Amino acid sequence: MDAPRINPSILSADFVNMQRDLERIASADYVHVDVMDNHFVPNLTFGPQMVERIQATSPLPLDVHLMIADAGRWAPGYAEIGAASVTFHAEASDDVVGLARRIRQIGSRVGVAIKPDTPAEPLFEHLAEFDQVLVMTVEPGFGGQSFRADTMPKLRELKAEARRRGVDVWLQVDGGISLETIEQAAESGADTFVAGSAVFGADDIDQRIGELRALAARHVH
Repeated sequence: MDAPRINPSILSADFVNMQRDLERIASADYVHVDVMDNHFVPNLTFGPQMVERIQATSPLPLDVHLMIADAGRWAPGYAEIGAASVTFHAEASDDVVGLARRIRQIGSRVGVAIKPDTPAEPLFEHLAEFDQVLVMTVEPGFGGQSFRADTMPKLRELKAEARRRGVDVWLQVDGGISLETIEQAAESGADTFVAGSAVFGADDIDQRIGELRALAARHVH
């Protein structure tokens, strides 16, 4: 089993000092970039030009999470920019498998995300089409929410189904991940963890990344 992956979310970075903060998380695995369009979620963040600039300056590969409507139209463009991983929401696509194949064909890893109340079962037969499944542990688009433990059964189901089918798919969690919650998520099957304020709010960011990774490693299956 690979070591657990820690992907700091730059939504919690200092936007005025973005390059500095990217360098401060160099010991992490990926930079998690939340793209929101003020339609799929009630918030507006980065667009393609900003993501392309982050891509050019980041010491780490980009893990782009698209919280946008009409994913089929926009998601391939982020793969074309060169993002290492592009995750779109199942709720925002009417052809999840077709879109996943397009993104892979361009050359990025592909992920599919589901909101806390979206069931995982429709994804089971298609798990081999994805490199990553993102289980949101808060409602996307709203800050300051608490980790939702009621999403953990869904993680366990996905882990069991991936094993049953012999599929090597990363299971990512995003929302409320901290020193207090990461072990529960890892024990439930997650191996890839998005953390925002838990990383950027630390006095020693490098040390915090190590602490999160160590806590998760105790439980990653």
